[in-house]
Amino acid sequence: MIKILGIILTVAGMICLVLGIFGIFGEMNIGMSPWAFAIIGLIFFLAGIGIVKRKKDTDEV
Repeated sequence: MIKILGIILTVAGMICLVLGIFGIFGEMNIGMSPWAFAIIGLIFFLAGIGIVKRKKDTDEV
């Protein structure tokens, strides 16, 4: 169960990172600060990767 959360965080982080980088260096207007997307994307991505690497896939509570 916890690995699913890690995968979701990783994918969400990748999406936010891409939107943030395109907003910073490109012409993409996303309606918010692109730096916020990049920072939140980096945090989500690193947290998701950390969860996936360190947690075993068991149903223990």
